[in-house]
Amino acid sequence: MTDDIVQQAIQGDERAFESIYREYFGFVFNVAFRIVSKREEAEEICQEVFMTVYRKISAFRQQSSLKTWIYRITINCALKYSQKKSKQIKGVVEYDETNPIAAPMKDIRDRIDEEENEKVIHKLLGHLYLEQRTCIVLRSIQGLSYKEIADTLRIPINTVRSRIKRAREAMLALRREAAPHEL
Repeated sequence: MTDDIVQQAIQGDERAFESIYREYFGFVFNVAFRIVSKREEAEEICQEVFMTVYRKISAFRQQSSLKTWIYRITINCALKYSQKKSKQIKGVVEYDETNPIAAPMKDIRDRIDEEENEKVIHKLLGHLYLEQRTCIVLRSIQGLSYKEIADTLRIPINTVRSRIKRAREAMLALRREAAPHEL
Protein backbone atom coordinates (compact mmCIF):
# COMPACT_ATOMS: atom_id res chain seq x y z
CA MET A 1 0.00 0.00 0.00
CA THR A 2 1.52 3.29 -1.05
CA ASP A 3 1.73 6.30 1.22
CA ASP A 4 -0.17 8.29 -1.43
CA ILE A 5 -3.23 6.05 -1.21
CA VAL A 6 -3.14 6.19 2.59
CA GLN A 7 -2.85 9.98 2.49
CA GLN A 8 -5.73 10.21 0.03
CA ALA A 9 -7.88 7.99 2.29
CA ILE A 10 -7.01 10.18 5.27
CA GLN A 11 -8.22 13.18 3.26
CA GLY A 12 -11.54 11.43 2.60
CA ASP A 13 -11.03 9.93 -0.87
CA GLU A 14 -13.46 7.01 -1.06
CA ARG A 15 -11.62 5.34 -3.95
CA ALA A 16 -8.46 5.30 -1.86
CA PHE A 17 -10.41 3.70 0.98
CA GLU A 18 -11.77 1.10 -1.45
CA SER A 19 -8.18 0.30 -2.41
CA ILE A 20 -7.32 -0.19 1.24
CA TYR A 21 -10.39 -2.40 1.67
CA ARG A 22 -9.47 -4.57 -1.34
CA GLU A 23 -5.86 -4.82 -0.20
CA TYR A 24 -6.59 -5.84 3.38
CA PHE A 25 -9.95 -7.64 3.36
CA GLY A 26 -8.45 -11.14 3.01
CA PHE A 27 -5.89 -10.41 5.69
CA VAL A 28 -8.53 -9.09 8.12
CA PHE A 29 -10.87 -11.99 7.39
CA ASN A 30 -8.17 -14.61 7.97
CA VAL A 31 -7.11 -13.06 11.28
CA ALA A 32 -10.71 -12.78 12.47
CA PHE A 33 -11.54 -16.30 11.33
CA ARG A 34 -8.57 -17.77 13.16
CA ILE A 35 -9.71 -16.11 16.36
CA VAL A 36 -13.45 -16.82 16.22
CA SER A 37 -13.41 -19.99 14.04
CA LYS A 38 -16.73 -19.27 12.34
CA ARG A 39 -17.12 -17.77 8.90
CA GLU A 40 -20.23 -15.71 9.70
CA GLU A 41 -18.64 -14.27 12.82
CA ALA A 42 -15.43 -13.43 10.93
CA GLU A 43 -17.54 -11.63 8.31
CA GLU A 44 -19.26 -9.58 11.03
CA ILE A 45 -15.87 -8.69 12.48
CA CYS A 46 -14.63 -7.64 9.03
CA GLN A 47 -17.58 -5.27 8.69
CA GLU A 48 -16.85 -3.77 12.09
CA VAL A 49 -13.13 -3.46 11.31
CA PHE A 50 -13.63 -1.62 8.03
CA MET A 51 -16.32 0.62 9.49
CA THR A 52 -13.85 1.52 12.23
CA VAL A 53 -11.04 2.06 9.71
CA TYR A 54 -13.31 4.28 7.63
CA ARG A 55 -14.39 6.34 10.63
CA LYS A 56 -10.93 6.64 12.15
CA ILE A 57 -8.58 6.78 9.15
CA SER A 58 -8.21 10.53 9.64
CA ALA A 59 -6.76 9.80 13.10
CA PHE A 60 -4.14 7.41 11.68
CA ARG A 61 -0.83 9.07 12.56
CA GLN A 62 1.39 6.85 10.42
CA GLN A 63 3.65 6.03 13.37
CA SER A 64 3.23 2.37 12.44
CA SER A 65 2.42 0.79 9.13
CA LEU A 66 -1.19 0.83 7.95
CA LYS A 67 -1.18 -2.98 8.12
CA THR A 68 -0.17 -2.90 11.80
CA TRP A 69 -2.84 -0.30 12.55
CA ILE A 70 -5.54 -2.36 10.79
CA TYR A 71 -4.23 -5.47 12.50
CA ARG A 72 -4.64 -3.84 15.90
CA ILE A 73 -8.21 -2.83 15.04
CA THR A 74 -8.94 -6.37 13.84
CA ILE A 75 -7.59 -7.96 16.99
CA ASN A 76 -9.51 -5.54 19.20
CA CYS A 77 -12.75 -6.14 17.29
CA ALA A 78 -12.28 -9.93 17.32
CA LEU A 79 -11.47 -9.98 21.03
CA LYS A 80 -14.45 -7.78 21.91
CA TYR A 81 -16.70 -9.94 19.73
CA SER A 82 -15.39 -13.15 21.32
CA GLN A 83 -15.77 -11.82 24.84
CA LYS A 84 -19.32 -10.66 24.11
CA LYS A 85 -20.12 -14.02 22.55
CA SER A 86 -18.63 -16.00 25.45
CA LYS A 87 -20.84 -14.10 27.89
CA GLN A 88 -23.85 -15.10 25.81
CA ILE A 89 -22.87 -18.71 25.23
CA LYS A 90 -20.57 -20.73 27.45
CA GLY A 91 -18.63 -23.50 25.72
CA VAL A 92 -15.96 -24.40 23.24
CA VAL A 93 -15.72 -22.74 19.87
CA GLU A 94 -17.08 -25.07 17.21
CA TYR A 95 -15.40 -25.68 13.90
CA ASP A 96 -17.22 -24.17 10.93
CA GLU A 97 -17.20 -26.75 8.16
CA THR A 98 -16.91 -24.16 5.41
CA ASN A 99 -13.41 -23.45 4.18
CA PRO A 100 -12.84 -19.67 4.17
CA ILE A 101 -9.77 -19.77 2.02
CA ALA A 102 -10.44 -21.40 -1.31
CA ALA A 103 -7.13 -22.68 -2.61
CA PRO A 104 -6.59 -23.36 -6.27
CA MET A 105 -7.76 -26.85 -7.18
CA LYS A 106 -5.07 -29.34 -6.19
CA ASP A 107 -4.71 -33.02 -6.45
CA ILE A 108 -7.67 -34.54 -4.55
CA ARG A 109 -5.44 -36.32 -2.03
CA ASP A 110 -3.62 -33.07 -1.19
CA ARG A 111 -6.94 -31.29 -0.83
CA ILE A 112 -8.28 -33.91 1.59
CA ASP A 113 -5.08 -33.76 3.67
CA GLU A 114 -5.24 -29.97 3.71
CA GLU A 115 -8.86 -29.97 4.90
CA GLU A 116 -8.09 -32.52 7.61
CA ASN A 117 -5.13 -30.45 8.82
CA GLU A 118 -7.32 -27.34 8.87
CA LYS A 119 -9.91 -29.14 11.01
CA VAL A 120 -7.25 -30.31 13.44
CA ILE A 121 -5.79 -26.80 13.72
CA HIS A 122 -9.23 -25.29 14.37
CA LYS A 123 -10.05 -27.87 17.01
CA LEU A 124 -6.71 -27.35 18.75
CA LEU A 125 -7.09 -23.57 18.61
CA GLY A 126 -10.60 -23.92 20.00
CA HIS A 127 -9.22 -25.48 23.18
CA LEU A 128 -6.93 -22.54 23.94
CA TYR A 129 -7.72 -19.52 26.05
CA LEU A 130 -8.64 -16.55 23.87
CA GLU A 131 -5.42 -14.68 24.75
CA GLN A 132 -3.27 -17.71 23.87
CA ARG A 133 -5.19 -18.36 20.64
CA THR A 134 -4.75 -14.75 19.58
CA CYS A 135 -0.98 -14.83 20.16
CA ILE A 136 -0.53 -18.19 18.42
CA VAL A 137 -2.56 -17.04 15.41
CA LEU A 138 -0.55 -13.84 15.11
CA ARG A 139 2.79 -15.65 15.43
CA SER A 140 2.38 -19.04 13.78
CA ILE A 141 -0.29 -18.34 11.19
CA GLN A 142 0.13 -14.66 10.38
CA GLY A 143 3.92 -14.64 10.88
CA LEU A 144 4.24 -11.57 13.11
CA SER A 145 7.31 -11.12 15.26
CA TYR A 146 7.02 -11.13 19.05
CA LYS A 147 7.54 -7.36 19.05
CA GLU A 148 4.81 -6.83 16.43
CA ILE A 149 2.42 -8.97 18.50
CA ALA A 150 3.28 -7.04 21.65
CA ASP A 151 2.73 -3.75 19.83
CA THR A 152 -0.52 -4.93 18.26
CA LEU A 153 -1.98 -6.24 21.51
CA ARG A 154 -0.33 -3.55 23.63
CA ILE A 155 1.12 -6.06 26.07
CA PRO A 156 4.71 -6.71 27.21
CA ILE A 157 6.82 -8.89 24.92
CA ASN A 158 7.42 -11.39 27.75
CA THR A 159 3.66 -11.84 28.07
CA VAL A 160 3.56 -12.67 24.36
CA ARG A 161 6.36 -15.21 24.81
CA SER A 162 4.67 -16.91 27.76
CA ARG A 163 1.27 -17.05 26.05
CA ILE A 164 2.78 -18.59 22.92
CA LYS A 165 4.80 -21.07 24.96
CA ARG A 166 1.75 -22.13 26.97
CA ALA A 167 -0.39 -22.32 23.83
CA ARG A 168 2.13 -24.55 22.07
CA GLU A 169 2.45 -26.78 25.13
CA ALA A 170 -1.33 -27.08 25.41
CA MET A 171 -1.71 -27.88 21.71
CA LEU A 172 1.03 -30.53 21.85
CA ALA A 173 -0.52 -32.09 24.95
CA LEU A 174 -3.95 -32.19 23.32
CA ARG A 175 -2.49 -33.65 20.16
CA ARG A 176 -0.68 -36.40 22.10
CA GLU A 177 -3.72 -37.23 24.23
CA ALA A 178 -6.28 -37.34 21.42
CA ALA A 179 -6.70 -40.25 19.10
CA PRO A 180 -6.50 -39.20 15.42
CA HIS A 181 -10.25 -39.54 14.91
CA GLU A 182 -10.99 -37.30 17.92
CA LEU A 183 -9.33 -34.26 16.32
